[in-house]
Amino acid sequence: MTKQLSFSDLELTTKKKQTRREVFLAEMEHVMPWAELEVVIEPHYPKPGKGRRPYPLPSMLRIYCLQNWYSLSDPAMEESLYEIASMRNFAQLSLDAIPDETTLLNFRHLLEAKQLTKVLFDTINHYLGSKGLSLKQGSIVDATLIHAPSSTKNAKGQRDPDMQQTKKGNQWYFGMKAHIGVDAHSGLVHHVAGTAANVADITMTDKLLHGDEAHVFADAGYTGIHKRPEHQQRAVSWLIAMRPGKRKALTDYPDDRWTDRVETMKARIRAKVEHPFRVIKQQFGHRKTRFKGLAKNTAQLFTLFALSNVWMVRKKLAA
Repeated sequence: MTKQLSFSDLELTTKKKQTRREVFLAEMEHVMPWAELEVVIEPHYPKPGKGRRPYPLPSMLRIYCLQNWYSLSDPAMEESLYEIASMRNFAQLSLDAIPDETTLLNFRHLLEAKQLTKVLFDTINHYLGSKGLSLKQGSIVDATLIHAPSSTKNAKGQRDPDMQQTKKGNQWYFGMKAHIGVDAHSGLVHHVAGTAANVADITMTDKLLHGDEAHVFADAGYTGIHKRPEHQQRAVSWLIAMRPGKRKALTDYPDDRWTDRVETMKARIRAKVEHPFRVIKQQFGHRKTRFKGLAKNTAQLFTLFALSNVWMVRKKLAA
C-alpha cells in the first residue's frame, strides 16, 4: 500500500514551525524499536488472502501507540487520522486508506487474545537493557489506583464485576490497581501486575521482583514484608519507609537525626517509582480504565508502561 501525499500532507513539509505533537512523534519515530516489535506481532497478524487485504502492520502498530499516547478510543482515533495530518503521516497512511474503528478494535483484540502486550513490554525492556539503561541492582515497588466507571447505566445495570472499591485515607475509590516494580537506578518499570482495587499492595510484591536485586525499596504500606513466607529465601535488604506517625515522633537526639536522614535518603530513591505513574496519568492521560474487565485493562497497562519507559529515556536513546 503506497502512501501518496495529499495537499494537507504537503503543507506540513513547508511549515516554518513544528507543533509539540509533531516534535513528540518525530522523537518516538526515531527511538521506538519498531522492527523488534513488528517481529513479535507478525506471526499472528492476518496475511493477504482472498478476503479484504489487511492494513500494513507498521501502520497498525503505530496507530495502536498513538491511541495509548493520546488516550483515544477507536472512533476518536479514526477521526483523528482523518483530521490530523501529523498523526496520519506518523502512521504512514494517506487520506484514501484510513482504517475504520472496527479494524482498530480487531487489532487490539488480537494483541489481547495472544497476550502480546506483555511480550511487547518485555521486548522494549530487552532493547533498553541492551542500551545499558537498566542495571537491575535494586528495585522499588508500589501501586496506584486507577478509577473505573461506577455508573450502572448499562445493559446489565451493574458496575464492572472485576473492579472493586477500597478506602484510601477518608475517601472511597472504585476501580483497579496498577502494581509495578521499578529499577532503582533508572526508574524504568520491569514488572507490571493489575488487580482489583481492594487487593493489598504487599501481597503482590513477589510478582514485581526479577530476583537479581540486592535491595528493595517500598513505602510504609509494605511494613513486615520480610516476614511473609514467599520471601523467606530471598537474600535482599528490605528498605521500607518508616510509618509517618513514628517518623513524626522522632526527637532531636543524634540517633533520631540519623534515622531521619536515612528515611530521607530512602524517600529520594523511592520517589523514582512515581515517575512512571505520572507519565501514564498526566502525559498519556490514563486516569480511568477504558475497557471492561481486569484482563483487558491489565493488557493495556503493559503497553502504557512500555511506552512510558521509552518516553522517560528518549533523550538518551536519541543521543
